[in-house]
Amino acid sequence: MFTFILVVHAVVAAFLVGVILMQRSEGGGLGTGGSPSGLMSARGAADFLTRATSVLATVFVGLSILLAVLASTRQAVTIDPTLARKPVAAPAAAPPANDAATAAALAANATAPANNSAVPLAQ
Repeated sequence: MFTFILVVHAVVAAFLVGVILMQRSEGGGLGTGGSPSGLMSARGAADFLTRATSVLATVFVGLSILLAVLASTRQAVTIDPTLARKPVAAPAAAPPANDAATAAALAANATAPANNSAVPLAQ
């Protein structure tokens, strides 16, 4: 249904462009000669093209609104899960330090340097 309406919308858009391009910029229509009365006179062609433009523009806007409503209410949402990342297992937590030697080593590493010589940008 959606694809069919989309194709009809594209055809209406193509006809609308064609009808607009056939009109003269002054609004005189095709401007071809012929009898002064009837459909294919200059005035008759202008009236026909003006009416065709207004009808096609109305159909185009109506189809645009219909397509927007259909696109927003579609329930069939398909997501391709083939490239989904698998969750990474969290690393195991380190066991707490129970002995005094491990606690002393951690405390020794946590002390700050006495001067700024350890920071190369501060020299």
